[in-house]
Parts: sequence; C-alpha cells; structure tokens
Amino acid sequence: MDSKVEGKDEQVLSYVVNDDADTLPMDNLDPTGVVVKPKWRGTAQDKKDMEVLGRHQVLRRNFRFLSMLGFGSTLICTWEILLSYIGFVSTNGGTAMLFWGYLVVLVGVWCTYASLSEMASMAPTAGGQYHWVSEFAPPRHQKFLSYIVGWICMTGWQAGLLSVGFLVGTIIQGLIVLNDATYTFERWHGTLLVWAVTSFCVIFNTYLAKRLPAIEGVVLTIHVMGLFAIIVPLWVLSPRATSKDALLTFTNAGGWPTTGLSAMIGLLTPMGSLLGFDCCVHMAEEVEDSGRTLPRSIMWSVYLNGTMGFIMAVTMCYCLGDVTEVLKTETGYPFIQVFYNATQSYAATNVMVTIIIITITACCVSEVATCSRQLWSFARDKGVPFSDWLAFVSPTMHIPLRAIIVSLCVTCFVSLINIVSTSALNAIVSLGVVALLSSYYITIACLIWRRLYGDALPVRRWSLGKHGLAINIASLIFMTPILFFAFWPVATPVEPSSMNWAVVMFFGVIIWSLVYYFIWGKHSYIGPVRVVKRDL
Repeated sequence: MDSKVEGKDEQVLSYVVNDDADTLPMDNLDPTGVVVKPKWRGTAQDKKDMEVLGRHQVLRRNFRFLSMLGFGSTLICTWEILLSYIGFVSTNGGTAMLFWGYLVVLVGVWCTYASLSEMASMAPTAGGQYHWVSEFAPPRHQKFLSYIVGWICMTGWQAGLLSVGFLVGTIIQGLIVLNDATYTFERWHGTLLVWAVTSFCVIFNTYLAKRLPAIEGVVLTIHVMGLFAIIVPLWVLSPRATSKDALLTFTNAGGWPTTGLSAMIGLLTPMGSLLGFDCCVHMAEEVEDSGRTLPRSIMWSVYLNGTMGFIMAVTMCYCLGDVTEVLKTETGYPFIQVFYNATQSYAATNVMVTIIIITITACCVSEVATCSRQLWSFARDKGVPFSDWLAFVSPTMHIPLRAIIVSLCVTCFVSLINIVSTSALNAIVSLGVVALLSSYYITIACLIWRRLYGDALPVRRWSLGKHGLAINIASLIFMTPILFFAFWPVATPVEPSSMNWAVVMFFGVIIWSLVYYFIWGKHSYIGPVRVVKRDL
C-alpha cells in the first residue's frame, strides 16, 4: 500500500503488527503493509536516501559502525581463509609469492573497495552492484547490464555461502583425521557437515536476527584475539626459515612452463582471502546512517583484515616448515599439520583449529545474511524467477525469510555434488571468486564511463575527491589479470579431475540468465534507475 493513491486524497492509517506494534502513517509501510517501528527506521538522512532511491523501509536498521565493522571483518576472515588455502600458494609461487603477492593484492583491493565505497555513499541500497550499474551505465545499456550484474553477483554470493560451509565441514573432518587414524575421510560426511553448519547459521539469521549486531561484536573480538592465540605458538615453537628462503625463493610445483606463470596462478590465494567486502553494502538497508557508515565500515574492514592477513602471511612464510611434508598431510589442510608440527600436541592443535572453525562458522552466519539480502533485493526488482514470492519480508521478524530459506536449500542441494566429485565443488568455490570480481569490474567500468561522459555523480558523504578516476582505473588494471588467471587450474597436466570447471559454470550462468532475460526478464525486470528520484 502506498500513502499516495492516484485520484484520491492522501490517507493516514494505523496498523498493529504483533510485538512491533506502532501507529504509523502510510509512508512507513511498503506495498505489502510491513511496519517498521520508528526507532528502527534510521536517521533523517536514511529516510531521505530511501525516498531518493524509491524504496520503502521494511528491514530494521539495527547495525551501527562497530557492528558493521565486525560484520565485514568476520565475513571476510582474511587470516583464517589465508591459512585454509595455504596449500594452493605453496604449490604455485611459494612463500615468496605469498608475501609479495599479498602486498600487491592489498593495494589493488584498496583501490577496488574504495571505488565501491564511494558508490555505496551515493546509493546505500541492498542491491549494491546491480543498482549502481543501473544508474551509472550508458542509458541504452542500463537495464541489460544491471540485470546481468545482478545475476553474476547473486551467483557469487550463493557460491560463497556454499564454499564457506564446505570449508568448515572439511576442516572438522581434517581435525577428526588428525585425532583418529582409523577415520575414513568420506565425502558424504563433508556434505552432511555442510548441511549442519549452514542450518545452524540460518537459525542465527532467523530466530536470533535481532541479536546479530551484538553477536558480530563478540565474534570480532574472537577474530582479533584468535590471531594472536595462533601466531604466538607458531613463532615460539616452529622451525624458522631464513629470510632468503621465506621471501625471495619462488617455487613452481604445479608443473607450469615458467615460475612467473605459476606465481600468477598462486596470486589467487591472497586475492581469495581479501574478497567480499561488499558484504556490508548488501546490509545497507539495515544500517543506521547508511550513507556514511557503509563506506567507513568497508574501508576499516579492509584496513583491519588487511593488517591481520599480512601478519599471518609473514608468519606462514617463516613458520611453514617442510613444504613437501605439510602438503602431503592426511588432514587435507596443510595448516593443521603445521600447527601439529609446531606444538607436537593434539590438545594444542585442537584448540588452535577450533578457533578457526568458530570464526569461519561466524563468517558463514554473515554469508547467509549477505546472500539472502542480495537475492531479496534482486527479487524486489523482479530479476529472478518467482520474484514476488522471494521478495517477501516477514512482518514480525523483519527479515527476507524466504530468501534465507532458498539460500539454505541452494547450498544443501549443490553440496550434493561433493559426493560425486570434489573437483566440481572446488570449481563452484572458484566460481564465487570469478563472479564477485566480474561484478566489481563491470560496476567500476560503468562508474568510469559516468565520470567521463555522463552527468555529474550524485551527492555522496564519502568521496575519493579528485583522485577518484585514477583510483577507479587502477582497480580495473589490477583486476584484469586476476580475472584471467582465476579460470586456470592449479597444476599440470590438466585432466578432468584437476580441471578448473569454473569457466564452464560461469558462462553457464551467463547463458541461463540471458535465456531468462529474453523470454521473461526484459518484460518483468525493473531497473532500479526507473524508481530513483535524484531531483528530490
């Protein structure tokens, strides 16, 4: 329902909805009649932003800067993810690539997320990338490019949720292997653990949704303190590599023609550990003073996680030990073997690995929130099948409940692939990286076009100033080779079992989205720019 009905006088009605009872004018309702209490509607600037963006406030704005800093930092889990994927960079590039590659990636990532942060201040909406493309792309291509980016971004976050759940489940299996030599590492066990972990995270995002900001603060503390709980024993107890071996010796265990090529493929490990800070953007409509808080929380998350990730990268460069031995570990995760080699204690290793399991599980909680909001927002603009059903917001819980449940079902269904083929599931993990990077690339390219050829950029409260164009261009230059090598397999010779099938999956998603667009989508999809009112 809307406060202004064509041909009729404006009306003021009262609604009572369970525990969120309040008397509100009609302009505080979305078209389905969802009520948001005044204290959860944000600041006056938030209300103006929503009016400009043509949106109704249907979610609670209960996140502030600190809780969003916790949300962004714990979802990315840079140092934890870096540990989990240490085997990839050990195969391609070695510790030297981990050190120098991390520094290069950190600079490129800063340019990328600074560009996205400025757009978040211009248009703080849960749609994120596809909304910005709709506003900043050349007018004749706005609808189509926005639609494609919406599908790419949705794919990236759904794949990201699966990959994090898979990571937690298989790390648990690796810990069991370490403690019980009789345990057989069965793939279907991992799939069941993915289901269990994701279901646990869905409970957090539904019944404990009101407590999520407070929980993020607690997890942020564990995220920071856990780093030191792990690196101190490693520095004290591990055998130490020389600086020459740790920082200057590049390796090529993947069988590539040159070490340089191997190192470029290994660059994906630091990239993967610093990917996804746009998670904050998709929570935009639940953040107080969103236009100012979002860019600050994104950039401070980059600073915090980037610093902690660098500390862990240096630690692993010097404390990794015998690379050949740790890569052959029965646990499936070299970092577990590194912990045990350093401490020579099952108890200590269990505690250290448990810290990582806790923080990555917390990451999964935030992943559920992010991917469900992105899906809900895209459905709100009728970009996916069954949009009207998916766009539903619970009037009592104020969360996109159906989008959350669908995200759970997608993860559970796709994780069944693991039972048949681990390489296929690994390709889905790669798909998440490729999809998010592609959404950034197209979005920033559209922003550059707008700066050069379009109207003046919208007013924003966080700006890159006169350096904006240069930073935008630098981010595209950085992402170009990363995107290219993201489709490459880890090693040669390439066989069906070792092939990186992400390229097939990525273009499969593109083809499906195009088919849907030309049959249904172009008639139903509402490009966000159509409801934006920048003249207000």
